[in-house]
Amino acid sequence: MTIAIVRDYLTGLQERITSTISAIDGTDFVVDRWKKAKTEPLQGKGVTQILENGPVFERAGCGFSHVRGPKLPPSATQNRPELNGAPFEALGVSLVFHPANPYVPTVHMNVRMLAATPTGGETVFWFGGGMDLTPYYGFEEDAVHFHTVCRSALAPFGADKYPKYKAWCDEYFYLKHRDEPRGIGGIFFDDFSEGGFEGGLALISAVGDSFLDAYLPIVSRRSTMPYTERQRDFQLYRRGRYVEFNLVWDRGTHFGLQSGGRTESILMSMPPMASWAYKRTTRAGSPEDDLYKKFLLRRDWV
Repeated sequence: MTIAIVRDYLTGLQERITSTISAIDGTDFVVDRWKKAKTEPLQGKGVTQILENGPVFERAGCGFSHVRGPKLPPSATQNRPELNGAPFEALGVSLVFHPANPYVPTVHMNVRMLAATPTGGETVFWFGGGMDLTPYYGFEEDAVHFHTVCRSALAPFGADKYPKYKAWCDEYFYLKHRDEPRGIGGIFFDDFSEGGFEGGLALISAVGDSFLDAYLPIVSRRSTMPYTERQRDFQLYRRGRYVEFNLVWDRGTHFGLQSGGRTESILMSMPPMASWAYKRTTRAGSPEDDLYKKFLLRRDWV
């Protein structure tokens, strides 16, 4: 019964978000309903929704998955070694939206639940998720708004939650090999079990329900701003950093691939186009330089 409650919430969240984004973009999402073959070690099903080459979003992917496996992979038990190798279920909604306009930031949001049953023990539930913003050109107004909504979503769960999860986000979405943040952060939490099942579900619901309020006003402000090839080129270059983080450091990507998940759905977070350059520099005082000096650093935005 508890699993069904989470599943119903997550599938409803996915539908609310994709229908809203589709109306804004004027483009329908392609809906791909999938099911793992019985011969595969990981069983389950899901719904991947993807929008590509729209006027507002170059690529917007939002996926729901509900999978079961015989053995938790190492990426899921870093903080719970007692559950290493236990059979598990995992449910979640994950999205990444890559806008067409370089002045609109890329956004990521994920809410999920894992349940594992160790040998001879009771089922253990824990929750995780969050959202973060990756701008290509920085705007103070946008950063303050995004973090204000994040703080408000967490306020009912204690005054300590936003500072704690904001710091966790800053630490997690960090490219160690570049010594550089991925973006301006947001909130991130994992292995949450305060208040039991009800407390965890309430937290991921608050985060999921606040996503559109956090992101859509920014899209509205920036999506019609004129831009040139210079801004587009910088956007593609910075998208390369996004790819690097997802493939090298992201625990969610590692969990999906290590557990035998559906590769096409796992990698839907990748941008359709990205670029790399050798020792690229920015001109002092330029908007591109401002991104590094004023936004890609740990700041208290609210």
